[in-house]
Amino acid sequence: MALESSPTTLDPRIGTSEVTAHVCELMFNSLLRRDSNFQFAPDLAESWENPDPLTYLFHLRRGVLFHDGRELTSADVKFTLDSLSLLATPKKGSFAKLREVQAPDRYTVVMRLFQPYQEFLTNLVRPAIGIVPAGSGPDFFRRPVGTGPYQLAEFQPERTLRLKAFDRYFEGPPAVSRLHFRIIPDDTTRALELERGSVDLALNSVPGDMLLRLQKQPHLRVESAPGVRYQYLAFNLRHPALSKLKVRQAIASAIDRDGIMRHLYRNFARKASSILPPTHWAYEPQTKQYDYDPSRARRLLDEAGYPDPGTGGAPARLRLAYTASPAAEFLQQAQIIQHDLRAVGINLEIRTYELATVLADVRRGSFDLYSLRWVGANLFTDIFSFVFYSRSVPPLGANRGHYANPRVDRLLDQANQTPDIGVRKQIFSDVQKIVAEDLPYVSLWYPDNVVVYNRRLENVHVVPSGDYLFLKDIRIR
Repeated sequence: MALESSPTTLDPRIGTSEVTAHVCELMFNSLLRRDSNFQFAPDLAESWENPDPLTYLFHLRRGVLFHDGRELTSADVKFTLDSLSLLATPKKGSFAKLREVQAPDRYTVVMRLFQPYQEFLTNLVRPAIGIVPAGSGPDFFRRPVGTGPYQLAEFQPERTLRLKAFDRYFEGPPAVSRLHFRIIPDDTTRALELERGSVDLALNSVPGDMLLRLQKQPHLRVESAPGVRYQYLAFNLRHPALSKLKVRQAIASAIDRDGIMRHLYRNFARKASSILPPTHWAYEPQTKQYDYDPSRARRLLDEAGYPDPGTGGAPARLRLAYTASPAAEFLQQAQIIQHDLRAVGINLEIRTYELATVLADVRRGSFDLYSLRWVGANLFTDIFSFVFYSRSVPPLGANRGHYANPRVDRLLDQANQTPDIGVRKQIFSDVQKIVAEDLPYVSLWYPDNVVVYNRRLENVHVVPSGDYLFLKDIRIR
């Protein structure tokens, strides 16, 4: 399988990038997983109870083994969650309301909260957090040991990752005994490897214009389906100019999203209006939209205090920096947005770094604008607290732009304390409307899931979340 970038880490308590989450999902389990309807289902926990609003009891499967042969017990679950407070990880913010974890016996885990938190279970769903063996040290990422269907065979960052089937996996060994992930950053090279047959499969890593060519290859299949991944443009609201709503509105109005989807993605994407996908039960379709309107963008910049300097003035109304990955798709996206903003008088400097550096910079708040994707996490309403709650700034969460709205905080506190699904749906509807007005993010699009694979592979079924778990069920003809 070809990957466009390398996992940033193999520690499932830390990694958040798209590739990292998908690879870790093959190697680690969590207490819960999602079923085909995105509802909670057993994973390491065969059952669970919520006897009162502050207590959760989990009953673990017996006989689950780590890759080194040790049996998983409640001590491993307790250690994993306790260790988050000692790690530099954005995931610790999701467990800020967790008061303590107890392990009263080998197969029972008790979690107690400081206050009611209706979204708590979402933090225990694979791949949000993977359970690691008790005692795993800070260098765990070098020799990761999980309970998943595959175990590590070899990892050379930025070059190759090899996994081998774990024959004692509790759900049975995978059909494919070995997976070889080749990290191929160059789009053209990935496409050529597929054409030559030296790569069997690529998921969501072939640009749209190359898909048209690969569709004509007799030994390849190209299949697509609507996805739930969410692409967004984020602002640093501590920036003097970007703290002004009209400047953010101007930028949103200056971006030709339809043109980007048509030319860059070849229509293998759908316009986004919320961090939640349209199929989600809490999705609100009636949010403020920012259609492509350069004239409105110029007017908003005038009103915000950044007038058109004309021919005799400065070369731009405003100068901003855009932090981007050097991967071709994201760099081309940045260049198109740069072109669109230049047309309304904004000079956008593109600064490219390796993905690990991009993630480190945005966590530190060292950016003006950046664009990334939410993958999987946006299937749960807890994403609103993780991203838009005022106190969820890194390392406690992913509010990297320092967005703060007291009304949003109050609504999210209310949502976390009420079990009534109808009330919660209305709350999240209000939150989506407010966030769309405040514009800490520009919702861009939901990329389709597009898989290119050699016809010698059978039983290729890609799920809406675009994860890699389907690999364990593939058969080779």
